[in-house]
Amino acid sequence: MDTVREDITKEKVDLSLDNEEFIKRYGRKKTVAISTVGCKVNQYESEAVSELFENAGYRFVDFEEKADVYVINTCNVTGISARKSRQMIRKAKNLNENAIVVVMGCYSQASPEEVNSIPDVNLIIGTSNRRNIIEYINEIASGPAPEKKKVNLVGNIMKTRDFEELKVEKFKNRTRAYLKIQEGCSQFCSYCIIPYARGPIRSRNPQDVINEVRKLAANGFKEIILTGIHIASYGKDLKNTSLLDIICRIHEIGGIERIRLSSIEPTIITSEFVNRVKDLEKLCPHYHISLQSGCDETLKRMNRRYTTREYREVVERLRSNIDDVAITTDVMVGFPGETDLEFEQTYKFLEEICFAKMHVFKFSPRKGTPAYSFENQVPGRVKEERSNRLIELSSRCALKFHRNFIGRVMPVLFEQACDQPGFYEGLTPNYIRVICEGDESLKGEIKDVLMTDAEDGFMRGRVC
Repeated sequence: MDTVREDITKEKVDLSLDNEEFIKRYGRKKTVAISTVGCKVNQYESEAVSELFENAGYRFVDFEEKADVYVINTCNVTGISARKSRQMIRKAKNLNENAIVVVMGCYSQASPEEVNSIPDVNLIIGTSNRRNIIEYINEIASGPAPEKKKVNLVGNIMKTRDFEELKVEKFKNRTRAYLKIQEGCSQFCSYCIIPYARGPIRSRNPQDVINEVRKLAANGFKEIILTGIHIASYGKDLKNTSLLDIICRIHEIGGIERIRLSSIEPTIITSEFVNRVKDLEKLCPHYHISLQSGCDETLKRMNRRYTTREYREVVERLRSNIDDVAITTDVMVGFPGETDLEFEQTYKFLEEICFAKMHVFKFSPRKGTPAYSFENQVPGRVKEERSNRLIELSSRCALKFHRNFIGRVMPVLFEQACDQPGFYEGLTPNYIRVICEGDESLKGEIKDVLMTDAEDGFMRGRVC
């Protein structure tokens, strides 16, 4: 029986004990709380680490509760994400002064000295060595005063050449499964800290990818989301494989009904790419193609490797070959040197493309990147104004896209209940969020839905 003591914050426990001995001594299971800041790759890695804790006999609690171990999977893409990571670190020890606090992820990898200076951290492991997290915790816990120990295992990620195999067989409370197939980035955009936090490109062994997909299919997942730091580079460090090849192999696996790609670069979407994917029925007609700016001068300063003309050709190539395709993107405002004229060029380009959805974010200077020291930094007030204009444009374009489907019947994979009682929500293949009357019986099911109305950010429908 798992009885949690109310005085856990005053209790110093030996986590190195095996499950049976721990329960016998303390009358409960070991507990862990995990907080994830950032992208889909981080979400995947947190799920993989969760399975390691589950296999080690831990019970999961919410991060707001008292736990023996707190794991913060950090992000460093923007100043806001780094600040949120620090807040979660400090919050952990306030919840339980005797807890072991583990920090992993991009923030700890890129700024290990900063993380090391936070008194409450016990274990820092960056973006590698995560599969050994239980052994490290046991080592810290087995000695005297474990809560005072600090172990920093962050190494030089730029020298890493092997893909760290982290497996996930089940995603808690999800009907769609993320699948990490690639690590690292060698693009070195002038604003981005990620290549320094994740290291060079490394691709996952194709057979390991296929094996995990088969397990996920056996566990009832119908949709697989291929993710990585730069998935367009998948296979470049291996022989005789590519992103296209692995997509085609996954397409043959029974039980998987949808394959979705996370963010990709426009340069990979060649005529050959489109000709091969347009007949893959399981591949979702949804492409999140990073743009960042609709102005060639800005793109050049960003060290992006395409022009607006080339990007437009990619969009036209997809729209002319794939029915109902949704094209979404990321756009940055306030990059150093972005004049009013450059921003207006971006605005006009976005208006002409009319994306199904845009993720708009403000430039955040990251120490260690070239753009950190660029001249002509844009004031915060100007960034805010530009961001608000693009967010309004994004809503307008999304609504226009959604209205194209009113009166159509679309397959929807239902995921979860809505805040509105008696309603359930899910996604179409082209990433339209749909809300219908329904109950728990819809979860994990793909149903035909008549699309009845378009609203801000979603559509309403009726299960046929």
